[in-house]
Amino acid sequence: MKSLTKNLTKSLTIIGAGKVGRVLGRQFAQHQVFTLGQVCNRSLLSAQQAVDFMGAGAAVNDMAQLQPADITMLTVPDDQIQVSCTALLERGLLLPGSVLFHCSGAKASTELAAASVLGVHIASLHPVRSFADPAVLAANFSGSICSIEGDAAALVILSTALAAIDAKVVEIQAENKLLYHAGSVFASNYLVTLIETALQAYQAAGIPRETALAMAQPLATLSLENVFKLGTAAALTGPIARGDMQTVGLQQQVVEHWDKAAGDLYQAFLPPTIELAARKKKL
Repeated sequence: MKSLTKNLTKSLTIIGAGKVGRVLGRQFAQHQVFTLGQVCNRSLLSAQQAVDFMGAGAAVNDMAQLQPADITMLTVPDDQIQVSCTALLERGLLLPGSVLFHCSGAKASTELAAASVLGVHIASLHPVRSFADPAVLAANFSGSICSIEGDAAALVILSTALAAIDAKVVEIQAENKLLYHAGSVFASNYLVTLIETALQAYQAAGIPRETALAMAQPLATLSLENVFKLGTAAALTGPIARGDMQTVGLQQQVVEHWDKAAGDLYQAFLPPTIELAARKKKL
């Protein structure tokens, strides 16, 4: 097998082409980074839909139909990474010198250790983006930050490939994957949950959900804009930032009475917000 770092038009197989796999596959195909070969999903319909989205590839729904590729990308659920790696090895689909990487945010490349023993270069790649709308993301992927970790040979190949699709690369350590991914969960997933809690509080106060959305949108949008423009401490407003702890205490009681889970959430945010407010006073 020739050096993959000198010729990036090598074959790419994608296994589990859901939202992440489709977006990355489309980027690699459109920028002619890799030659998109087989796309294997559980159903032939799903695989064909992925191929149609990416504009390249051949749809299959059984690993028995796969041929060895220079690069294999696993975009399967986290609990299927090791299973998929084992299945590929059992079928002789991973050759020494080839590359195998997965796209989990929480799992490290060590999930693929069994392949590494046989001389396969392993890594993990995680785009730090929301994949709620793959079509929109695929059209606006340029500038996306992708974290990578793994063995040196795999990282050289992935770094070069990501640069070719105008992505920015951040290298992390395998032992830090879970904590790193928790940061993404706080910044994205839990932010959505927090907005939902805010909407429910508005509704419990008698405000229709549509109106609640209209009320929450400028607050959330401007707060985020201020965070990235001014910094977190400077962006903080509200009763804690003003030092109005009497209101905070009364509010805590009302929220607790309304919904125990929301009350616990409100309480959990108090210490870090008080600390942030103290930083704000020093600005």
